[in-house]
Amino acid sequence: MLFNSTVFIQFFAAFLLLYWLVRNHLAARNILVVTASYLFYGWWDWRFLTLLAFSSVVDFLLGLAIERAGAPGRRKSLLCLSVTANLGLLGFFKYYDFFVNSLAESLQSLNLPINLRTLGIILPVGISFYTFQSLSYTIDVYRREIPATRKLIDFLAFVSFFPQLVAGPIERARHLLPQFERTLPISRDMMEHGISLILLGLFKKVVLADNLAPLVDLVYGNDPGSGPLVVLGTVAFALQIYGDFSGYSDIARGTAWMLGFDLMLNFNAPYSATSIQAFWRRWHISLSTWLRDYLYVSLGGNRRGAARTGANLMLTMVLGGLWHGAAWHYVLWGAWHGIALVIERALGLGASRTSLTGRLFGWVATMLVVLYGWLLFRAHSIEQITAMTRSLGNFSVPLWFGSFAINLLMFGGPLLLLEVWRARNPDPASTPPIRCSTVPKRLIQGAMLIAILLYWEQEKTPFIYFQF
Repeated sequence: MLFNSTVFIQFFAAFLLLYWLVRNHLAARNILVVTASYLFYGWWDWRFLTLLAFSSVVDFLLGLAIERAGAPGRRKSLLCLSVTANLGLLGFFKYYDFFVNSLAESLQSLNLPINLRTLGIILPVGISFYTFQSLSYTIDVYRREIPATRKLIDFLAFVSFFPQLVAGPIERARHLLPQFERTLPISRDMMEHGISLILLGLFKKVVLADNLAPLVDLVYGNDPGSGPLVVLGTVAFALQIYGDFSGYSDIARGTAWMLGFDLMLNFNAPYSATSIQAFWRRWHISLSTWLRDYLYVSLGGNRRGAARTGANLMLTMVLGGLWHGAAWHYVLWGAWHGIALVIERALGLGASRTSLTGRLFGWVATMLVVLYGWLLFRAHSIEQITAMTRSLGNFSVPLWFGSFAINLLMFGGPLLLLEVWRARNPDPASTPPIRCSTVPKRLIQGAMLIAILLYWEQEKTPFIYFQF
């Protein structure tokens, strides 16, 4: 079930009516949330519900066991069981075929042909997101940062909450779980804020990102052989993935607000960053902070010298790249950002810049790193990365280059304006057009709604991050 579909609108309207009737009855409300969330997730393939339920029940029981265990060794063993269960499922469904194919190719290159069978495993939607969310709970209980919950229905609701189930934000138990343990007020301002976020998210996705997608496919689906075209195609993808993914996060936060829940901000003007460190503090914030708190810090962080810090950064970013997909170009993307972070730290370039010249230089350098990273991310293979990188030295342009640039400006321009707005208004509550006065706000929202309806199609385009 996609946010940008008529069936979701019908689903959410029916759910909202039922939710309103039981919103002050805690147990009934959470049972309704779990039931609706499992229906929402099972809409793709009901068989994957067993994975979601298994992961949730295992971590619920292990959380209780970790809290009761007194001996440090016993607690660590229970935590390892949670890590093994969660990452084992994720690794099998997401990476088994990838590693088998990679091993077969490596052996073949050594003239050691061997017949290794792949299983053709279908990747369950959202497994990377809810696995990390559930796993963070047991880690926090192990660290004694939160108490274990004693109510299974509350924990099931926390893991499966449908607005952010399949593409985040990846919530922390300390933030979201307590919201399922109490009744939540729903004010008129919250409803208005939620509707504004949903409209903004649908506008980013349906009107902007989905119309940038054909431009990206035109470049990355062929051999462009033109440096300027590769550059514009990569800029188009940078805007497409931002509109697509931040649009999903806006819709998720908006639907949650209408139910009284507060989800964390997942994007905060990432393309205004003046360093790679700042970019990762602004892009996919729920994942970058998860990797920092549960992987980078666990590896030792920056506490064991410069060399170990660099190695920790590299490993964290490479694994972060692999989290995005079972392909070597994702690993390269993570390694590229890891190298940039290591160089920034070694040269002391990640600190805030105060002068206009320093900020401008930092922004240009950061965007060059980020954009080439998006080329690595979007390319289909290592061979395509090599070909497109070589094309950057060819300055010829096709006859239709001008129309390509016009379309990029038409559908990418509004995203850039939204980026400028966010950069100038860092308050999370300043999402446009919320802070406008009443008349301009209604005009902007009306224009967004009309544009959404004009570009609304029967066959919906899935969100990019559904495949991760």
